Amino acid sequence: MIEGGLIRRSRTAYHRLPLPPSIKYFLRWVYRQLPGKLYRDIRNIASRGTELRSPSITSTETHRTKLRRTRFGADDRDAAPDYIIWGVIDWHFRHQRPQQLALELAASGRRVFYISSSLIDDKRAGFDPEPLDPGEHLFQIRLYAEGAPVIYSQAPGNETVSQLRMSIGEMLEWSDSRQVICLVHHPFWHAIASVLPDSRVIYDCMDHHAGFGNTAPELMSLEHALFRDSDMTVTTSEWLNQIVAEHTQRRVLIRNAGDFKHFSRTPATIYRDRQQRRVIGYYGAIAEWFDQDLVEAVAARFPECCILLIGADTVNAQARLGRLPNVEFLGEVSYAALPHYLHGFDACLLPFRIIPLTLATNPVKVYEYLGAGKPVISVDLPEMEQFGERVRVAATTDKFLSAIADVLHNPESADAVRDRREFARGQTWRHRVDTLIRNAESIAGDPPVSVVVVTFNNLVFTRACLASLDEHSHYSRLEIIVVDNASTDGTGEFLAEWAEAAAHRKVLFNTINRGFAAASNQGLAAANGAYLVLLNNDTYVTPGWVGTLVKHFCRDRHLGLISPVTNNIGNEARISIVYTNMEEMLQASAQYTRRHIGQTFPLSTAAFFCVMISREAYVRTGPLDESFGRGFFEDDDYCRRLEQLKLRIACARDVFIHHHLSASFEKLGERERQALFDRNKSIYEAKWGKWIPHDYGQSGLPEPLISEKNIPGGIS
Repeated sequence: MIEGGLIRRSRTAYHRLPLPPSIKYFLRWVYRQLPGKLYRDIRNIASRGTELRSPSITSTETHRTKLRRTRFGADDRDAAPDYIIWGVIDWHFRHQRPQQLALELAASGRRVFYISSSLIDDKRAGFDPEPLDPGEHLFQIRLYAEGAPVIYSQAPGNETVSQLRMSIGEMLEWSDSRQVICLVHHPFWHAIASVLPDSRVIYDCMDHHAGFGNTAPELMSLEHALFRDSDMTVTTSEWLNQIVAEHTQRRVLIRNAGDFKHFSRTPATIYRDRQQRRVIGYYGAIAEWFDQDLVEAVAARFPECCILLIGADTVNAQARLGRLPNVEFLGEVSYAALPHYLHGFDACLLPFRIIPLTLATNPVKVYEYLGAGKPVISVDLPEMEQFGERVRVAATTDKFLSAIADVLHNPESADAVRDRREFARGQTWRHRVDTLIRNAESIAGDPPVSVVVVTFNNLVFTRACLASLDEHSHYSRLEIIVVDNASTDGTGEFLAEWAEAAAHRKVLFNTINRGFAAASNQGLAAANGAYLVLLNNDTYVTPGWVGTLVKHFCRDRHLGLISPVTNNIGNEARISIVYTNMEEMLQASAQYTRRHIGQTFPLSTAAFFCVMISREAYVRTGPLDESFGRGFFEDDDYCRRLEQLKLRIACARDVFIHHHLSASFEKLGERERQALFDRNKSIYEAKWGKWIPHDYGQSGLPEPLISEKNIPGGIS
């Protein structure tokens, strides 16, 4: 790794300094201007002209061999999805909900990549990984971004977004991640996390961001985009859930929890006050939502007790409360040390101000307090209702003080302590992650997709095409419809047996060769999908292609039709790529697509070797024009009709489909093929005017591997 443990430890110490935000911002500015700038300059000089080398990872094959997907829409041959957690804090800053979820997801056997909020200033696309467990299921990832912007202060610019997409692409290549679930904890990451191939985006909305005084308006706009574009939004409280309901109906309530084992176990040593006073305790952030007036009233009412406050003081509360003789500030302590102090508390406080930020809060510390069996006194927050009588809730200062007095002066029953512990035992992060997995990996929200394949002989190609659909689509709600145009080479017998083997397969047999357009229309008419795919039988699909194409439609409501890039076609969709067999193709294409995450470009005409169209666009445009007979120009014609409806035609750089190209054309003689071409060109030009041949744009690629340049359409 480029940054060693010393820098990581220094950063952790900085985060834990009990200083106001203004002082921390100043220290960060000083670091960036002096030692930080010097370090970045040295780093950039050293890396200039060098290619990033990804570190080794050993767990990939073991992971994919051992784990079996149970809910994410494929058969037992496939591993569970990887989780990428787009963090709101650095892993080492403070042990909170993001780290708890990451640890439990890793414990479930899933690989977890925790993206740190601290970026690395580097002009290259890349990342630094930090293994966080011996089994290599959990890593912290620090992405490269020139200037290393602070994620809390502003939305990323276009150049930063582009570099971060390339950086995460390098990470995906390193980890060989296929299916991914993005768990986003801050709106800054929206434009990067939302475009990953074959992924789902879950926005874990932990806080009411509008309640933070330093949240930039542009970040609030990004949060609204996250609500709109996420497959699901998770909220942590009922109050927050109702706020989020104004923006999305795709949401689920998954509250916070406690690490029951960590806090219920009696530690080897327990904190005791030096003066043998009883301890009224609080731990957590001492920030703008911390009610200093209330704590001062507690100190005045119970002068014989120690009021122990543990946590980073970012509002300089110590200047006011530290003057009181019975109030002690310990600063922030490690997560591992918290039970030592908690088990020494006689009463546990939740002294928050009642503001929108705290109304939306489901406090983690309450679960931890209860796990230790301790009595809890809280201000009147909506989330306290779920705890019932296990938490004493006070709506006024006088009632808050009375509740503390009741705890201190009346002995606790063993049953009350046991009840608190048993409640906390059933509210662990393991329970929350089970709920998260059940929702995140469910296929219920996936739109159905129908793939139509037209066949006419070429059995070898058809077998390979259909096998690749089963092996690499990774999409459970997939319907495959094959329309056979009276094949005579054994294709019919193969297809009949193939269709019997699975419920999502269907075959339509024609007694004559009806041509590509008519056969495609048959398949489309029988399709049930919200998205429809026309796929030539001389293609071979690659992992995750369906989900990635669907995501492009979800992000662009003006998109009518999209095609992938390929090795062999007569237009701009053809890329320069080298391989000699299908195994090499899978490796080379994965490398290419991961380095073009989220990228599309406009096409004038998409070649129909593989295209996806939305159901809505298909209904508006209608079926293919069957006057083109066996093939040529039906795709040009269809694209013109989409353009009339002002729908976009695009090519996705992050999906690659191998294409043998014109296998059926090779069955025709030169004269017959030319006659068909000329006839259909005349039909096209009668409808649309002079035909403009397809080209490669500025790619500079050689001509495709067929005898006619820029041939449009398919053939059967």
